[in-house]
Amino acid sequence: MRILLLSLLVFIISSASAQNGTVGKKDFIKTANYDESKIPSYTLPDILTCIDGEKVTTAKQWEKKRRPELLTMVTDYMYGRAPKIKGMLPYRMGETETILNGTAIHQTVYMRLAQQSDAPEIAVQLYIPNSSKPVPAFLFMIFGDKPEDWQIAENMKAGIALVTFRYTAVTPDKKYLFETGIHPYYYKKGQTYPMPNEWGTVAAWSWTASRILDILEKDKRFNAKQVAVLGHSRLGKAALWAGASDERFAITIPINSGCCGAALSRRQIGETLECVNYNFPYWFCGNYLQFATRENQMPFDQHSVVALVAPRPIYIASASEDNWADPHGEFLGGFYASPAYELYGKKGLAIQKMPAIDVPSTEGNIAYHIRTGRHAVLPYDWQQFILFAKKYFK
Repeated sequence: MRILLLSLLVFIISSASAQNGTVGKKDFIKTANYDESKIPSYTLPDILTCIDGEKVTTAKQWEKKRRPELLTMVTDYMYGRAPKIKGMLPYRMGETETILNGTAIHQTVYMRLAQQSDAPEIAVQLYIPNSSKPVPAFLFMIFGDKPEDWQIAENMKAGIALVTFRYTAVTPDKKYLFETGIHPYYYKKGQTYPMPNEWGTVAAWSWTASRILDILEKDKRFNAKQVAVLGHSRLGKAALWAGASDERFAITIPINSGCCGAALSRRQIGETLECVNYNFPYWFCGNYLQFATRENQMPFDQHSVVALVAPRPIYIASASEDNWADPHGEFLGGFYASPAYELYGKKGLAIQKMPAIDVPSTEGNIAYHIRTGRHAVLPYDWQQFILFAKKYFK
């Protein structure tokens, strides 16, 4: 019955999309709004007002009451609940090799994603600079095996380790009924599909990042209190949720994360909730489908998720040619999260308006840049992330 209801809801969303002349990703792109003057009227939920109307004025109130209720809300209505485990997941260390003229090493860690012996095993790549003391790290979720895009040499030179895993090794990124990948290993007896408030694939990728952090905490080569989590595009959405839901991550870096990432959903520019829920209904939990064309009915928006990272630093990155991801909306996601940082006496975003292209704003604990170019992670981005991380990783 649960699968039938979910399928019916997806059908309804799909039918509505067809009536609007948008029946697939190409059509969503073709008919998307990019005109700021056509943004519908909206009011953002106040991150500092509790469900019962109490106003939050102190960090203690935020930590004891408002943050927990926001975290519960976005978990149950968007990302879905991930399983809680006891102890470590099984893993084994591979051989090490010297790289970069002896200045660093590379090692592969093989981590099984559940206790069952037939559970998926992922390869976690460790690139570690030579150091006499534990080093900080970037934990980077990746799409494929293209080390040339990861600026390994620059990271090693900066004294920051790079840890990567390929997201599709965790769970497939395609329309399916959660029969493969990690999900079946955490079903209850008789269960064949996630409950409406249980994890989608974005939460699964985020959860895996946390399980890798468990390993780094046991590895004396790493300073596990100085680990930043990064991701690009849909993995930027996952990185944001990892940083919001796991307070052990010292820095969160969502790159070109767009709709359902750092960008405000209520703006409905570029990619929208309708597009996400039509094309990628498995990214988030079943409960999220109800908001596909009802952004204003959500009791939160993405500034609420950014605020969950407070008071830890976050760097939101945009690109000038990436209108699909709504760079202005990504900026506003950080801007409207700033009051949570101010509760701690910290500065959120240090600027009131979008900065010029290629002029990063990194003075506050919420950093932001929009750089020249396309939807990608470029050397310029890495340069800014390294500089920002070194401010905190001392």
